This record gives sequence, structure tokens and C-alpha cells, in this order.
Amino acid sequence: MANIKSAIKRVDIAERNRLRNKSYKSAVKTLTKKYLAAVSSYAASPSPELEQAVKLTQAAAYSKIDKAVKRGALHPNTGARKKSLIARTLKKHEAPRSAS
Repeated sequence: MANIKSAIKRVDIAERNRLRNKSYKSAVKTLTKKYLAAVSSYAASPSPELEQAVKLTQAAAYSKIDKAVKRGALHPNTGARKKSLIARTLKKHEAPRSAS
């Protein structure tokens, strides 16, 4: 453990930031999983209600990813990659439906 007062403060700040980053990353993972579950249920039986649920969960996930990037919990490229995954997933399930 550090003996110098400023070093002790830095340890406390680093721990606080680590917990905040962990909270953001965990929330992003949870919202992404909820979104993927909503997309799979929508793909199984498309309906306007399920489509609305997919759009709401997508908006929530995008919002949390953007906030995590803004706060520095996620690197900007990581945020873009996660948002791209979300968009690709829905597009993959929408493309065959619109073609038929």
C-alpha cells in the first residue's frame, strides 16, 4: 500500500473509476443481450409489437454505448463495433422478410 498521501488518493480514484467503468460495460453487455433476445423472438414470429420492442431495446443499447464512450469507459472504435453488431443483427433478420 502506498504511504504518500497523493499516491493513496490516486489509488482511491483509480478504484472509483474502475467500478464506474465496470458498471457501464456491464450495462452495455446486458442491454446487448436483451436486444439480441428481442431480435431472435421477432425473427421467429414477426409482428408490429415485437418490432417496436426491438426498436426500443436498440435505442437503449445505442444510448448506453454512446454514454460509455463519452465517459471514457469504452474506446470509440469499440463503441462503433458494438453498435455495428447491433445494426447487422437486425438487418440480417429483416433482409429475407422484405425480399419475400
